[in-house]
Amino acid sequence: MPQIPEKVHELTVGQLSQRSGAAVSALHFYESKGLISSRRTSGNQRRYHRDALRRVAFVRAAQRVGIPLATIRDALAQLPEERTPNRDDWAKLSETWRTELDERIKQLGRLRDHLTDCIGCGCLSLENCVLSNPDDVFGDRLTGSRLLAEGRK
Repeated sequence: MPQIPEKVHELTVGQLSQRSGAAVSALHFYESKGLISSRRTSGNQRRYHRDALRRVAFVRAAQRVGIPLATIRDALAQLPEERTPNRDDWAKLSETWRTELDERIKQLGRLRDHLTDCIGCGCLSLENCVLSNPDDVFGDRLTGSRLLAEGRK
């Protein structure tokens, strides 16, 4: 992989793609979602500050653990512009995301534990289904295998 000289403070989209491992289309998408930013040259070409490398790595790591892009964008917005996220930033943000991830893990565990029951019973009944109607929350109001819009009969 070619090294970018330290004196180069801006990267083309191709250089950013090559160094970060993200496709050019992904970088454009990240930019459209406000995760990274660029400036335009007089020839209308994108130029990214070197901190975009760390920001892209930050985005991709957060995505791998299931953090939604909107949450990632909000986290990056807390950092000063043109400042590379560092280890302390990651530790602080990951701690705030830990609760959300723990809850998702619990939900997936419940889904896994009840999936066999659902496939095995074949009833498709909201009255009995632990996946579609946990704790029979709809049992007092509705019956049948599907929910209809409120007020629609």
